[in-house]
Amino acid sequence: MRPSFGGSFAVARTRAGRVSWWVATHRPEGGTIQTDGQRVLIANRGEIAVRIIRTCRELGIPTVAVYSDVDRDALHVEMADEAYLLGAAAPAESYLNVPKIVEVAQRAGATLIHPGYGFLAENEHFSAAVAQAGMTFVGPSPESMALMGDKIAARAAAKRAGAPVVPGTDGPILPEAAAAEADRIGFPLLVKAAFGGGGRGMREVGSADELREAVEAAAREAGAAFGRPEVYLERLVGRAHHVEAQIIADTHGNVSFLGERDCSLQRRHQKLVEESPSPVVDADLRRRIGEAATAIARAADYVNAGTIEFLVEGDGSFYFMEMNTRLQVEHPVTEMVTGHDLVRLQLEVALGERVAVETEIQGHAIECRLNAEDPFRDFLPGPGLVTRLRAPNGPFVRLDAGVDTGKSVAGSYDSMFAKLIVWDRTREEARRRMLRALDEIAIEGIPSTVPFHRWVLQTPEFVDGKATTTWVEEALADGRLDGQVGGGASVSATASPTQAPVRLVVEVGGKRVPVSLWGEGMPVAPSPPKASAGGGLGGGEMVLAPMQGTILKVLVEQGQEIEAGQDVCILQAMKMENRIAALQGGTVTEVLVREGDIVQTDQPLASIE
Repeated sequence: MRPSFGGSFAVARTRAGRVSWWVATHRPEGGTIQTDGQRVLIANRGEIAVRIIRTCRELGIPTVAVYSDVDRDALHVEMADEAYLLGAAAPAESYLNVPKIVEVAQRAGATLIHPGYGFLAENEHFSAAVAQAGMTFVGPSPESMALMGDKIAARAAAKRAGAPVVPGTDGPILPEAAAAEADRIGFPLLVKAAFGGGGRGMREVGSADELREAVEAAAREAGAAFGRPEVYLERLVGRAHHVEAQIIADTHGNVSFLGERDCSLQRRHQKLVEESPSPVVDADLRRRIGEAATAIARAADYVNAGTIEFLVEGDGSFYFMEMNTRLQVEHPVTEMVTGHDLVRLQLEVALGERVAVETEIQGHAIECRLNAEDPFRDFLPGPGLVTRLRAPNGPFVRLDAGVDTGKSVAGSYDSMFAKLIVWDRTREEARRRMLRALDEIAIEGIPSTVPFHRWVLQTPEFVDGKATTTWVEEALADGRLDGQVGGGASVSATASPTQAPVRLVVEVGGKRVPVSLWGEGMPVAPSPPKASAGGGLGGGEMVLAPMQGTILKVLVEQGQEIEAGQDVCILQAMKMENRIAALQGGTVTEVLVREGDIVQTDQPLASIE
């Protein structure tokens, strides 16, 4: 028996040529949320913290920010009503430190904790700790989160709900047992983190020779990002579209489907561009996806916002991949085409309101993730000081940023510093508006992915809506990203910092109190260091760190003969593993780093003769 979707669809084509569809569900009259006495602590940082603060301000809810040592001057810290220090930059000592976050929340008088996405957003132990401390977690219950946050258990739940599932292992896999399971599943396959998401802890494996190293690397990355190193195997479905369904469920039994998003443009399983609605989803497929998504949510007894991810093949077949038990990075495109503030809906659900959403999809929205990465140097991360940020403007253009001029993109965390979102009546009009916005934005002091986005939005594959999940990497491997693409986006790593007041921070008992000083003769922040050679040989003999990061593994030893292009070490920066290679062969005369060392940009790693 096919699962039933709690509503009916209507579809119409307007004179402008766009498809308009809506879910015929009911939302109670009124809409006034009772916020008296509420206070929200945001257990996150960057642009998502800023995003949540904005909705809370509109609702009249005071906000509490938390921050690490390197985020003292961060934008989200300045925007919140109060801010408290958590600890050192390492996530385990700050944004993954459950006891400290709960302690700060109680001290600040918070009644709700919003986890954002990433860090502890899908950690059921955190959700339980919040409830045990007498506060409300803005998200699902610990039980639902444990079920659906565990990707393996979620696959089993999806099967019970009648959704098709990609073949894979039924439990976590150890490196020594991976070979037998891989033979059963078949190559190519994916090693995936059992907890967390966002492409972290994921590796593509083409043959048995690559398997063990991929399992170990994925487990390391998953452990660093989510505090859980478990991984599993799943068959790689090639040339498919990544289509995800947004749902919101309240505590009164209402589960609403807010349409789908297409997230097929990816590199290393990291989403780069998202849009809504999907160019490959018609009315019938949308109905089937909506039915499957709401059935899975009901099977998990799910409450609050969640996203069910599917792979869609060319013939309309689709397979459940996983459920993200949190707000997604790409939620703004759904907001743009539905008119619903998803953070507000989350807060309404958390406060016990009835949230049966009547949704009408209007037009088309596109989002580009702006990362501090150089697309012409294999997307090498480049944290540093933003010496200039000019936001694009105009009708239906939105920039969700976690930085501003004079703020830094920290090397300790994810490289995404902003999201650019546009809306228009049709997909083609939205594409053109995004290109205009990308021409208008100016970013100096750090590299950015703006040139990549300008290129990809003009490719025939994107224009025709035919780009699949593997297309970006195939196109990059073919050298299709022209190094001259840049347009109006200004990117400089050597620009002079703008004059600004000097900001000092006084911490009284761990609480941040900002102070700004104006006047002549005040010192200004130094210019950021120039980009390094990206693992090249300084003077032909020294392998240098291309960025700040942590040495995860040293792959050579003194006296070893190596070839040009051979990896010297693995450097973790901005939550990604980067293999640092020698540009020439020879003998390793000295290894200058050890596992666990924190290195700076241009720091020598090894010498070769």
